[in-house]
Amino acid sequence: MAFLGDTMNFLIGYILPFLLVLTLLVFVHEMGHYLIGRWSGIRILAFSVGFGPELVGYTDKHQTRWKICAIPLGGYVKFYGDEDAASTPDYGKLEALPAEERDRTFPGAALWKRAATVAAGPIANFILAIAIFAVLFSIYGKQIADPVVAEVKPDSAAAAAGIQPGDLLVAIDGNPVKTFDDVRRYVSIRPETKIVITIERNGSPFDVPMVPRRTEITDQFGNKVELGIIGILTNQETGNFRLQTYGPLEAVGQGAIESWNIVTGTFKYLSNLVTGRMKADQLGGPIRVAQASGQMATIGVVAVLHLAAVLSVSIGLLNLMPVPVLDGGHLMFYAVEAVRGRPVGPAAQDVAFRIGFAMILMLMVFATWNDISSLLG
Repeated sequence: MAFLGDTMNFLIGYILPFLLVLTLLVFVHEMGHYLIGRWSGIRILAFSVGFGPELVGYTDKHQTRWKICAIPLGGYVKFYGDEDAASTPDYGKLEALPAEERDRTFPGAALWKRAATVAAGPIANFILAIAIFAVLFSIYGKQIADPVVAEVKPDSAAAAAGIQPGDLLVAIDGNPVKTFDDVRRYVSIRPETKIVITIERNGSPFDVPMVPRRTEITDQFGNKVELGIIGILTNQETGNFRLQTYGPLEAVGQGAIESWNIVTGTFKYLSNLVTGRMKADQLGGPIRVAQASGQMATIGVVAVLHLAAVLSVSIGLLNLMPVPVLDGGHLMFYAVEAVRGRPVGPAAQDVAFRIGFAMILMLMVFATWNDISSLLG
């Protein structure tokens, strides 16, 4: 009975939140493809959430099959003229179609229609993230604090640079900072990288160079992560902690800023991987996402929605990478087609897609290995 109870708690506490979040992100992504494809006049054969055998579905008046499939780890929109769910063209069937019918296929559509349809998926994920952040900021507000130092940790980068309690941080590398979180966000993704902080002390500004130290920290759930740390803290009295609320338009703007911060942070992390300033063990796969979903669920709906927004940006960004099989790979082929004046040949596309699939598979294996290693400690 104890085993059964633990299993149910695991399913409800971790798997269910993960599947709900993933289903939302997949549905919105594929809906972006679907809506622009329909608007472009391309016939759509299937809209699927999940892969594998169909569990439930129906066919609408446009002869599109809407279905939920057994493997809930993705989804696809299958267009007329596609050989498979990866939008590989079936050139043999395409050439046999009359001209007016060929125009309704995906590979037979105008280049701009194909590009817009493919790009719409990642764009839909970015829009979803902005919308979630906007709702959270307009309803719940945003906790902020002034960038004023309350405490400097001994033997830290800040202490070595001479930062003192009461210092006001006004800019980093020439970029103005308005809140203490602006400082934390900028510093955390720049371990072992020289930065210059502009300090205001007794009304006089001056620059202080320093190098954030790569530090492993443990969050409230016991997860370990490496960040750049300079060793400064603020508190309620010094930082003037307060809840900033926003109107609808301001909230949308803040949502866009928050989403952009995730994009820039992701690219900076990848840059740190290449330069060796961060370890690759922070790359996570489905197991870690499921774990994070369950952990956020213990905090509340707001935390789960915030995670969904972060993941939505990540999915949109990942799909724009110029890797065959992903949306960005298709857009890369379309860019080549625009320059050459004709599509990339089917043989070249087939080889590229095989390479792209192998790359994605290796990345998933590596990420899953990181997940398992993290769980085992």
